[in-house]
Amino acid sequence: MNITITPTKLRGIIIPPPSKSQAHRLLIAAALTDRGVSTIRGLSDSQDIAATRRCLAALGARIDDLEPGTVRIRGLGSGIVEAGPAPILDCGESGSTLRFLIPVALLVNGKATFTGHGRLMERPLKPYAEVFREKGVAWNQEGGVLTVDGGRGYDALALDPGEYRLPGNVSSQFFTGLLFVLPLLEGDSTLVPTTPLESVGYINMTRQAQALAGVRSCWRDGILHIPGGQCYQPFAASVEADWSQAAFWYAAEGVGNAVTVTGMNAESIQGDRVILDWGRMIRNEPLGGGVTVPILGQGGAGKPVVHRTRPDRPQRYAVSIDVSHAPDLVPPAAVWGALTPGCDLYLKNAGRLRLKESDRLTTVTEVLNALGADVTEEAERLLIRGQETLPGGVTVDSHNDHRIAMMAAIAATRCEKPVTILGAECVNKSYPNFWEDYRKLGGIIQ
Repeated sequence: MNITITPTKLRGIIIPPPSKSQAHRLLIAAALTDRGVSTIRGLSDSQDIAATRRCLAALGARIDDLEPGTVRIRGLGSGIVEAGPAPILDCGESGSTLRFLIPVALLVNGKATFTGHGRLMERPLKPYAEVFREKGVAWNQEGGVLTVDGGRGYDALALDPGEYRLPGNVSSQFFTGLLFVLPLLEGDSTLVPTTPLESVGYINMTRQAQALAGVRSCWRDGILHIPGGQCYQPFAASVEADWSQAAFWYAAEGVGNAVTVTGMNAESIQGDRVILDWGRMIRNEPLGGGVTVPILGQGGAGKPVVHRTRPDRPQRYAVSIDVSHAPDLVPPAAVWGALTPGCDLYLKNAGRLRLKESDRLTTVTEVLNALGADVTEEAERLLIRGQETLPGGVTVDSHNDHRIAMMAAIAATRCEKPVTILGAECVNKSYPNFWEDYRKLGGIIQ
């Protein structure tokens, strides 16, 4: 689906969709319950959530729809190994589904085959491959198909308790996948980051979902300790609104649209809640508590980068943001910075974005520059010089990346000429109602 947006200011109140990250975790925790039934409310019908539901059902969980957005889940049972052929788990384009369920499939079935679409099977899986081979788990990936086999036979768990060492700077999703299954083993285990751990907030989201099911773990000296012999218990939960999707609407407000975001949990454990602080930094405002925003950049920590400007233009300022703990916020932050006059925004430690649905460092740069922005791509960061408006009047490709399409839509509100977005249906991956919500706010789409 290709759409053309006629530039206009958005206006109104918006409630972002349910958190995809939280929903994945609640569904898996419910599927791992020993006995009984769990109820989860507030699920979205995004393609990623559909992928997790589909894979859990293939593993044997029973998931029934009670009403739109509400499901009842009968658990698989703790550590039950099923006899029979390995299930084929189609993860769609969901990296969370794939990385979370590889260890789960080993626990539940002892072996499994995984497939995916788009760039999914090209995304890094090496941390699992190394750990599992060390643990005696067969690992074979070729032709876009991954097969894992614990080789233990019927009624013998494919994983052993103990120490699991993983790099902390690739993806927290590997930690989450193991964290789901290690409590069910007979002995205690630890998850040890071998490099500085990024996106720790996502790991704590997993622990929060497990706590609802009565499963516990704790951090000590940077190591996650997981007692063994635990059981997931049935629970009831509601999915809260998604801060990563809300970030696009906060960006829309930040660049001059009269949009009010509501329905958010201000105390959420979601790491992407940091978009509020990032916004203050982009606007060159002080953070809460009277702390002045650190002005960072090429001049070094604490030293503002000052550019000489014409008398009729505001003096420029530079802000540097480490995005390693919230990489999904780069597209909304980039469009926010691109349309903030006077701001030189440095989004650093962003190399992981090259391994998303698209190479997001390249696609953010390509799309915003096509619209008339000033973005420079480097190996690990983006440099964005903010301006008042963008010319627009071009066609841009979403690159089958939901966050790139939404970024372009927010940028279009401040363009001088219409913007056409190719492949706009890609928002179905995470936010199926995005275009409907955009229209409700006054967006003009053909």
